[in-house]
Amino acid sequence: MLDADQRTALCAWIGRTLEAGTVTLDDARPLTGGSIQENWMLSCRVDGAPRGFVLRKDAAATIASSRSRAEEFQILRAAFAAGVRVPEPVGFCADPGVVGAPFALMGLVSGVGLGPRVVKDTSLGGDRAALAEQLGRQLARTHGILRAGIPGAAPADDLAFLGAPEPEPARAEIRALRASLDGIGAARPALEWGLRWAELRAPPCPEPVLVHRDFRTGNYMVDAEGLTAILDWEFAGWGDPVQDIGWFCAACWRFGRPDLEAGGIAPRAAFYRGYEAESGRRIDPEAVRYWEIMAHLRWAVIALEQGHRHVSGQETSLELALTGRMAPELEATILRETAPERWGAR
Repeated sequence: MLDADQRTALCAWIGRTLEAGTVTLDDARPLTGGSIQENWMLSCRVDGAPRGFVLRKDAAATIASSRSRAEEFQILRAAFAAGVRVPEPVGFCADPGVVGAPFALMGLVSGVGLGPRVVKDTSLGGDRAALAEQLGRQLARTHGILRAGIPGAAPADDLAFLGAPEPEPARAEIRALRASLDGIGAARPALEWGLRWAELRAPPCPEPVLVHRDFRTGNYMVDAEGLTAILDWEFAGWGDPVQDIGWFCAACWRFGRPDLEAGGIAPRAAFYRGYEAESGRRIDPEAVRYWEIMAHLRWAVIALEQGHRHVSGQETSLELALTGRMAPELEATILRETAPERWGAR
């Protein structure tokens, strides 16, 4: 909880950031979800008018592939400027003296984001095919941000920290996943098999773009009418646009609806239709299939990292411990989907 000094410092910082006369903090409470970062909902009065915010800062322990809150905030600003439906980026505070750690502040968005509830509660999201199509359009708009793969092009100053795009994003992803496994000392033969399979079949990427890298049901919010916001940009960077499509459609993110291949909410045709209409790109089903398997590999590694946060003693949490237990099921899917008879031995 925030103590009195922190509440005073936070109100002063918000006032300076918004150039407001007075800011009063009526309530501050932690939000559920957000298994990697810590999120707080703030109910304020700014110059007498009620206003809600979300404060996002590092959890007690995190995972190596997550960006800093400062970098994530810059990416959020770029998405907001490009017209992607995201929470309003209000400001970033680098001073840990305000609330105990650096934090990003964004506007509060109404809606529900919990993946299993979004999938099961059909009163949310409006027409599900229309929702999937809108999500496809939002993803395509994201992929239109600073197409950095063009020869001679350079990222804008506010995204310069992303560096140059990898010429072979799939192979770069494989190297990163192996490094993550080594970092936590995990020996997982099924994952090593899957990573070698992916390495042998790594597709080219003629034009790297800004990819979200966690675009899935559970990381967007909906109300009764439809989409309200795309959340959680902490993994974003330059990469293959098909990676996001495969991640969204992967079986591990359908929350009990394997028949609805677009995030457990609709047939994938609706999602593809929105993406292709907005982007002008045709989706290659075989490339998506590859990145769906990569999604299982990456999620298995992240699950192991989450479990390691618990067993290492960095952050004791039943949720983290149970997340680590998801890896065997993901490994079974990887072995099934990469069986030689499904792809042809080579």
